[in-house]
Amino acid sequence: MCGRYTLFTPQARLEERFDTSFARDVAPRYNCAPGQELPVLTGETPDEFGFKTWGLIPSWADDDSTSFINARAETVREKRSFAEPFESRRCLVPADGFYEWVDRDGTKQPYRVAYEDDRPFAMAGLWERWTPPTRQTGLGEFGTSGSGETEPIETFTVVTTAPNGVVADLHHRMAVVLAPDEEETWLHGDEAEAFELLDPAPDEGWEAYPVSTAVNSPANDAPELVEAVE
Repeated sequence: MCGRYTLFTPQARLEERFDTSFARDVAPRYNCAPGQELPVLTGETPDEFGFKTWGLIPSWADDDSTSFINARAETVREKRSFAEPFESRRCLVPADGFYEWVDRDGTKQPYRVAYEDDRPFAMAGLWERWTPPTRQTGLGEFGTSGSGETEPIETFTVVTTAPNGVVADLHHRMAVVLAPDEEETWLHGDEAEAFELLDPAPDEGWEAYPVSTAVNSPANDAPELVEAVE
C-alpha cells in the first residue's frame, strides 16, 4: 500500500519537471499523510497543480466517514468507489519517495523508498468531488425551514499494484509510479490505455533504507525523517 510519502523537491524544480505551476506555494513535506491537503495535477486543470485531501470520499457517500487512501489496480474498473473516477477523474500525485513498514522483532520499522538520486515522480491517482448533505438552518422569515449551502470537498486516492523487486521485501503492494512518458496517457487516455499503465515500476534506480520511527506520527514533518538510520 502507500500510506505516507515525501515531497521535498524544491517547487521550481517540480514546476520544471511537470511543466506546470502550483495554485499556491508548496512547502517541503517529509511526511505526507492521509487527511492532509496535498498537491495533485488533474486533467481538468493540467496547467496547474491544485490541492485536494488525501482519502477519496465517493460521490455517493452519505457522510465523510467512508474514504480510501488507496485503490487496487486490479479492481479499479469494477469497484463502485473507483470506476467513475478511473473513467474520467484520473490525476498525478507528485512525490519523491514513499514509506513502507516492516515488522522487525515486534517493532514496525519504517523504510523510505525512493530513486537513488531523489528525483521527483508521479504516482497514479484518482480524484473525486463529494458534496456534503444539505444542512437545515432552522425557520426562515416566513416560518419555512431554510437550508445551508454546502461546499464540495475534493479528495484523492493513490492507485497501488504488485511490488517491484525493491519493495517486495517490505510490502506486498506499492504505489503505481508512472514513467514521465506515461503521465499524459494517464491523464487523458481512454480506460484501456490507462489500465495498461498499472504495473510495477522497474527495479532500476530505486533504493530502500530504514529511517527513524518518528515518521510513524503524522505530527512529525522535518528533514531528519528522510535520513538513514542504522
